[in-house]
Amino acid sequence: MSQIEEKHVHPDNGCCCGHDHEHHDGCCGHDHEHHHHDHDGDEPTRCISCGAPLGEGAGHSRAMGRASFAFVGGFLIVNSFLLEWIFPDFHFAASLSAALGAVCLAFPIVLTAIKDLVEGRVYMNELVALAILAAFTSGNFQTAGIIAFFLLITIIIETHTASGAQRSIEELIRLTPHTAHRILPDGTYAEADVSELKLGDLINVRPGENFPVDGVIVRGESAVNQASITGESMPVDKDVDDDVYAGTMNLSGSIDVKVTRLGGDTTLGKVKEMILSAERNKTPVVRIIDRYAGYYTPTILMLATITWWLTDGNMNRVIALLVIACPCAVVLATPTTIVAAVAAAARLGILIKNVSHLELASKIRTVVFDKTGTLTEGQLSVARLSPAEGVEPAELLQTAFTLERNSNHPTAMAIQRLAGEVGISALPMENFKETAGKGVAARIAGRDILVGRPAWIESAGIRLEGYNTSESEGMSVVFVAAGGRVIGWIGFKDSIRPEAVSAIRNLKDLGIVRCAMVTGDRASVATAIAAQLNIDDVKSDCLPQGKVEYVEEVKKTSVVAVVGDGVNDAPALAAGDLGIAMGAIGSDIAISSASIALMTNDLRRIPLLVTLSRKTGSIMNQNLAFGLLFVICGIVLSVFGRMDPVLAAVLHTVSTLIVIFNSARLVRTGEEYTGTDGVPVLEGRSDS
Repeated sequence: MSQIEEKHVHPDNGCCCGHDHEHHDGCCGHDHEHHHHDHDGDEPTRCISCGAPLGEGAGHSRAMGRASFAFVGGFLIVNSFLLEWIFPDFHFAASLSAALGAVCLAFPIVLTAIKDLVEGRVYMNELVALAILAAFTSGNFQTAGIIAFFLLITIIIETHTASGAQRSIEELIRLTPHTAHRILPDGTYAEADVSELKLGDLINVRPGENFPVDGVIVRGESAVNQASITGESMPVDKDVDDDVYAGTMNLSGSIDVKVTRLGGDTTLGKVKEMILSAERNKTPVVRIIDRYAGYYTPTILMLATITWWLTDGNMNRVIALLVIACPCAVVLATPTTIVAAVAAAARLGILIKNVSHLELASKIRTVVFDKTGTLTEGQLSVARLSPAEGVEPAELLQTAFTLERNSNHPTAMAIQRLAGEVGISALPMENFKETAGKGVAARIAGRDILVGRPAWIESAGIRLEGYNTSESEGMSVVFVAAGGRVIGWIGFKDSIRPEAVSAIRNLKDLGIVRCAMVTGDRASVATAIAAQLNIDDVKSDCLPQGKVEYVEEVKKTSVVAVVGDGVNDAPALAAGDLGIAMGAIGSDIAISSASIALMTNDLRRIPLLVTLSRKTGSIMNQNLAFGLLFVICGIVLSVFGRMDPVLAAVLHTVSTLIVIFNSARLVRTGEEYTGTDGVPVLEGRSDS
């Protein structure tokens, strides 16, 4: 029970993965002597935060040590039975083999219990140790050995299960190579340790190799498997100026990469931190168990004393009671479920910062979507140039481009792309000013120029003369004004994400009462999008603060999840009960601004998150109910002499395995979503 105790009951005495703090002496806070080696055994793996070599895991070492005791002790116990069967007259040899085996099996358990007592802790280890010592007093070393064997096996299983965070990190570490092909100034290659790389260095990544760092491609093209981060099974085509991420695999072409992030700053490093953060947090159920755990052992000891007194010193009943009362199944009910759920989510590119957020996802009744970049692709393109009378389309585009080249708004980016395609150059300007969410202003050739939303243009006292709204139906529109009059407008279109319809339908099938959309675009565009997606409520012409106000209003009557791109939706994400940032791969802002980060833009991950949350709660409740029922029934049967000590030990191990296997059912959740097959394509229009 020591690992469960360290991780979930005494966090102050152990690190987040269940190890004592004195074992963590690396420069990055990681244990550079206690992690797994690579499979080839030639070189140790490297810490993904600092690049230092890592050794065997502490949890792994403890489990292997206990397994050694279990193997030797178990062999001696079996040997004692064989001696009695084959050589009936060798009573002393059989008894000696049984005694040595029982001592060997009991030693690691009793030692752990003594350490707990020395440190002033009384928990489950003491019940196990007392049960074994009581079996010794009966003089039947074979029985004592069998009891100790099954209890030790249970502890080994728990140790392995409780170190789920450590194993997740070790799997991530193995994704990153510890050497790289650095490109020298003369164009030659040299093998370099990843820890020696610096920002701006050039490296070459060959087909079949994993990227050791985050970077941007400067030469070549290839297909990249990003499943380790996004959960998508289909490779992504990468070309010059595209980003690549540590731990992903280069599949087809040799490419040169400029290093942009190292160690813990890489996307993979941040994934690692989120996994650790999720697994070290506790659910309310675990906090309740922790609060009352200190009372459990004294209560069982008191009950054992009463049983001994009422049965005239019947030690078999007392031993069975102490063995069956160890609530391993109860203690493992939550952590095994959480480890399985976090592992399933991470495999699907759903990163959960705190397990309480996973629990909250099952209670969502309203989902509020941002539109641009969330329900739509977020890649606006210029659909129409509509100059006023006497103005040439090229003049309209050049005027708009001159101002918008300094903005990163989606409409500005679309104008910049079109200007680049047709070879339009910018004019000299001065006094540039951008009003967030409204538009930009500057002076060109002595004239005041405004480019922005219709309402903002009108607020400057400029009339929208000759503008017919039917001409821009289904398009996002910005107006261009010069010298106090409108010289034309530019229309933009976007496309709805192909999986958006099925995602919203699935959410409603799961019992989500309201799916809403907030957007800064005008009502006609928002309404058209909402009609295609079966959105229940629309809030258009909405500035960032307006989105926050809408979310706050909805929160008064419902548990709200807000879904956005995590960059310009940070205030709204923070305002919701649950913030879900989409497309977080490579984005520090997205990872830090939301409760849950989706490494892909696949909207189907959201109903999957709700499903996973509900399954997690259901399995956790099943485990707790089974564990409590097992302990209560076992105690009753032991007190009334209906269960002997050996059977109690066997059932104790079986109950632990049942809980673990029940939790493991979560791991395969959502496997059908890791590909892109079967996603209906829906054409649509969108906005900025």
